[in-house]
Formats: sequence, structure tokens, C-alpha cells
Amino acid sequence: MRRKRKESILGGIVRYFLATVSLSVVFYIAFALLLSTEEERRLDRENRQYERLYPRLKEKERLIGDVVEGLLVKDDAIYRRLFETGAPTLDPVTAADLIADSDSLSDSFYLSYSTSKTESLMMMADHVQESFRKIYRLLEERRDSLPPLTLPLADMSYVQTGASVGLKHNPVYKVEMHHEGIDLIAPQGEPVYAVADGTVRDVLRSRKGLGNIVEIDHGSGYVTRYALLGDISVVRGRSVKRGQQVGTVGISAGAFAPHLHYEVLRNGEIQDPVNYLFASVTPDEYAKMLYMSVSTAQSLD
Repeated sequence: MRRKRKESILGGIVRYFLATVSLSVVFYIAFALLLSTEEERRLDRENRQYERLYPRLKEKERLIGDVVEGLLVKDDAIYRRLFETGAPTLDPVTAADLIADSDSLSDSFYLSYSTSKTESLMMMADHVQESFRKIYRLLEERRDSLPPLTLPLADMSYVQTGASVGLKHNPVYKVEMHHEGIDLIAPQGEPVYAVADGTVRDVLRSRKGLGNIVEIDHGSGYVTRYALLGDISVVRGRSVKRGQQVGTVGISAGAFAPHLHYEVLRNGEIQDPVNYLFASVTPDEYAKMLYMSVSTAQSLD
């Protein structure tokens, strides 16, 4: 009898213990699901923020990739047009030349590989040197036929670069319109300079559209156009030198803000002016200018 009673008490204790543990587990799970710590809430907020930012970052990555690819294509095209040769390779040692599993390779392999790579690099160096000699010869022979390659504004930074050639949103008419130049943002009254030697082909004065305009013929089919000018410092038919002031930055009724609308034409065809600015700035600055001109969807005129 006593034994059965002890077994009954012991069974009750075990059942009570199991019930307590089960309830504790249930309560813990419930609290874990319904309530979260401050750290968990912070992490959850960060995760949601990352989810919102991820599509934008992917789009920016794609755009930067397109710009870099466009830079390479345009750089080679400009190089071929100016110097009749392809642009030199920037980095002759590529990732494909890296050696994996180096511990398993012999000293003789390293010696042979280094000799081969050194000879290859020396040949490339000779090729680059010869290319530069050819460039110098072409520059001497065709000095008068070079395109306009300088900036029309002094001390210009890439942040002053606006929309370039292409379909852009017009700020006045609120529609997509073809933009035939590049917007260079500058204060009203800022001096505007001729980008190369030439002859003033035309001077137009107007309060509408692109306002006051100066056109300069640089020969070899190249013409530059400076629009939205305030004051004009040149007259039709006169010769101008590179760096000579042709006017000042102004604004007209068709412009959103003061800026220089700058165009480059070759044999009557509109060119993208940003392609003619690289000789006046560093490669880094030019890359940023190109990115700004491509990514700006709205023109200022």
C-alpha cells in the first residue's frame, strides 16, 4: 500500500515537472514569436532598408557598367579618329595571368613564366613607344586639322556638367525633346572662351529660344556654337584665338537657369561635345563628366 502511494506521489511529481517544462517551452516560443528584443527590431529595420535600397543599387551598378563600357568604346573611337590607331591597352597583365595552386609549381616553371612575361611586356612597351612617336608625328603634320579639344569655361569642374546630346526632358515645355548640345552650368556673367583658333561665322541676338549665339568655324569641318550668352565680345568675320573671350554666360526665356549651351558640329552634323573635353581635364575628371552628361535626364534649355 505504501509502495503504491509512493509510486503515485512520484508519478505526480514527474507529471508536474513535465507539465512545467512543457509550459515553459510553450511560453518561451510564444514570447519569442510575439515579442522581440531591441537588437532584433534594429536588425529587422536594417533588413527592410536594405531590401528597399537593393534595387536602386543594382540599377546604379548597371548604369555605371554601361558608362564604363561606353567610355572604352568612345575612347577607342576618338583615338582612332584623331591618331589613326587604336587606344593603347591600359593593363597588359590581366586576371587570367594569375597562377593558381602555386605550391605545386616548380622553380623552373616560374623562371620560364617570368622570362616569357618580361619579354611580352618589353614588346608591348616598344609598341606603346612607337605609337607615341606616331602620335607626335601626326600632331605635327595635322596641327591645323585637330578638332576643338579645350573647355569653353575656365576652371570648370565635373559638377558643372549637365545634360548632353540626346532625348532629354525639356524644363519649359515638360516634354521629351532632342537636345543638341551640352549644358555647362555657370553663374551669369561668367566669361566664355573660344575652344580653338577660328573665324566667327555668325553672331545671332535674340531673347527667345537659345538667346544670343556665337558660331566659330575652326576649319576641317569643325564648328562650335556658344548659346544663351549674355554679352557678346566678337563680331562676324573676325578671327579668334583659342582662349579668347567670346562673351559671357547669360539666360533667356527658354532656359531654366543661367548656363552655357555648347555645341560641336562636324561637317554640319551634331557631335556630342563631351567627347571633345577630354584633352582639358584629367582622366578621372573626364570620366565623371561623361557620367554626369549621360545620367542627367533633363536639360536646362
